[in-house]
Amino acid sequence: MLLSNVKVRDVEIPTSSLADIVFLLLIFFLVTTNIDTEKAIGLVLPDNDIVKPVNPDNLVNILINASGQIALDGELIKSKDITYKIREMLREQPNLIVSLQTNQKTKYDLYIDVLDRLKQAWGNNPSRISIAEPVK
Repeated sequence: MLLSNVKVRDVEIPTSSLADIVFLLLIFFLVTTNIDTEKAIGLVLPDNDIVKPVNPDNLVNILINASGQIALDGELIKSKDITYKIREMLREQPNLIVSLQTNQKTKYDLYIDVLDRLKQAWGNNPSRISIAEPVK
């Protein structure tokens, strides 16, 4: 008999302002979150119609094979030495053009590393870097 007099309360969570709170949290996180953007390779590519003759004496070839070996005009070289070597060559020949060619299986990180080192060799104006089609 004593149990029948006990009143059971309905427990409710007030949800009338829940949508407002969720919206405010969403706005807060959108405003405060940093969105990472990938850096692109900053190169200006010429039109397909433009073909300029190149003096072979001004051309230097850098080849990167599938196993990661780098060859500068046929001689093996380490990636850390590229900037120094190209700067030396630029002192001797200011009209130097570097052709960079890779293998399709070359690691992308190595390719970007070599490209960055070539840009460092020229400083602010890396306009004479030629990217050749990858070897299959």
